Order: sequence, then structure tokens, then C-alpha cells
Amino acid sequence: MAGGLTHLNEKGEAHIVDIGDKAVTRRRAVAQARLLAQPETIAAIMGGGLKKGDALAVARVAGIMAAKKTSDLIPLCHPIPLTKVEVEIEADGEGAILIHATAETTGQTGVEMEALLAASTAALTLYDMAKAIDRAMVISELCLLEKSGGKSGDFTR
Repeated sequence: MAGGLTHLNEKGEAHIVDIGDKAVTRRRAVAQARLLAQPETIAAIMGGGLKKGDALAVARVAGIMAAKKTSDLIPLCHPIPLTKVEVEIEADGEGAILIHATAETTGQTGVEMEALLAASTAALTLYDMAKAIDRAMVISELCLLEKSGGKSGDFTR
């Protein structure tokens, strides 16, 4: 791990990282989450057949809202003016849904946490909307797929 843990000071205490001297650059991150469920549940979610309504639209909005609230939920994250948040949801075979969340900014710190929170919140929203028909759903594979911009450079899984 290059550079050590940035959220710890020289005494080992948690602190918010000083980004005042960092360059303003275009930054982008893409994260994913996967929702595993019974084929009937996937069909109901993807086909709009849930009693609670359009799960896909609600999950997309929930993911966007979550990205905007990242610094309120993750203690040492800076508030970031996001220039774009996009949540894409698609069936992945008969037994899974794949969620991709993209966050972008022009700023002094990255948007990895915003993308991860968007993807996980969208998945949790789908779970909530479908739990009446399938409580055995599993949310898995929450991970960063790629990031670009900033001093640490680009990353692709």
C-alpha cells in the first residue's frame, strides 16, 4: 500500500485528510453491486411487477441520493460537489441483477466512496422493494471497478 493510511495522523489518530494543496482534476469512479435472487424475483423486479411500484426507478434515485450524502454517512469523507452520478441496473442472467454506479467530479479528492455508496444503496433499495416475495436475496460483489484522476492515477479491476 503506497503512502500508508491517509486517515491516520502521525499519532495514529483518525483525522480528515487535508486536501487544500491537491490539484483540482477531473475524477471518476465506477462501482458495482450484485443482487442474487430467485429467478421469479428478478423477473418481478425487472418487469415492474412489485406491489411497491417501479423498483428500478426508485433504486436509481436512491443510489443518486446516497452518493450526494456520502460525507454525511462515511465519517472522514469530504463533501464533494458531484458533477455526475449515474446508476445503471440490468439483469445478469435469470438469478441476478447487476448495478453499476458512476460518480464524477472536478475537484481535489476522488469519488470512489460516492460510487460505492450509490451501488450499495441501489442494491439495498431493490432488496427492500422485493423482500416481501424473497427474503433470501443476497447482495454481493460490492467493489470498485475503476477510478481515474488525481495523484494516485488510474485503477481498473
